[in-house]
Amino acid sequence: MKYRRLGKTNLKVSVIGVGTWQFGGEWGKTFTQAEADAILNQAKDSGINLIDTAECYGDHTSESLIGDYISRGRREDWIVATKFGHHFHGHQNRTPHYSAQEVLAQLEASLQALRTDYIDVYQFHSGPDEAFDQDALWTMLDKQVQAGKIRHLGTSIGSNDNLHQTDASEKVGSQVIQVVYNRLDRKPEERVFPSCQRQDLGVLARVPLASGYLSGKYKPGATFGDNDVRQRHDPQQTLAKLQEVERIGEREVPEGMDMATWALAWCLKHPAVTAVIPGCKSPAQVISNAAAANYAGDGHPQNWDKATAQEA
Repeated sequence: MKYRRLGKTNLKVSVIGVGTWQFGGEWGKTFTQAEADAILNQAKDSGINLIDTAECYGDHTSESLIGDYISRGRREDWIVATKFGHHFHGHQNRTPHYSAQEVLAQLEASLQALRTDYIDVYQFHSGPDEAFDQDALWTMLDKQVQAGKIRHLGTSIGSNDNLHQTDASEKVGSQVIQVVYNRLDRKPEERVFPSCQRQDLGVLARVPLASGYLSGKYKPGATFGDNDVRQRHDPQQTLAKLQEVERIGEREVPEGMDMATWALAWCLKHPAVTAVIPGCKSPAQVISNAAAANYAGDGHPQNWDKATAQEA
């Protein structure tokens, strides 16, 4: 495993993290504690120390599975990032809760679910600019940082071209930006990443496998079950993405290299990106994800091709 400095937080994080939306039960599977334990055990064995979760991955369900696990080990072994701003009411049913009072209640609920006294990175969760631009919210959060309940603040931007929230990071005390970034969606390269680099912000690339489409497991025409979030994606867009993935597999992925590993390494080639946080449903997928660290080096993603992959 390789590690990088998470911007001005100075936290040392593994370049591969564990995304845990799936633990909330919206990706076609309900997880038991034993299954979550197996995934997190493999993550630890692979040198991964970064876990990303949220208040609305289930009703603190994902956080509870993580909390049960880390409470049986050493809390300091993990960098736990969670989020605030939504309340889960059921499958794909959430309501926004961004007032200072509501977020303070969410923070206490997250601390309880995670069975911890502090959260390493507490992130504004994909909210609109009007919710972000509340002085009272950030004043309250700063007080929680001073109280030791939060180590660092972050922003998970809903639009991967949200320059307003990214540029305001220094003003509100946010030190980390989480953004959708993958081989199929390079929008952050235009404005968000340059802003992050100017401000020395840590960058967590979410959906690095494009909701699993870049895993290499799905061919054009693939369908998903009713309890899988991908079932709600536009069928024509899904078809177009899978056709593009097929083309990428033929032209860009080195022969014999796992596509998921390649796709994660591709993200890590951008100098603004600190870490990727792919989801995983099994220990085997953790191993595959962790293998991308072998190819994590310097340089811009345009320089990632079959030759450099074979040399790495």
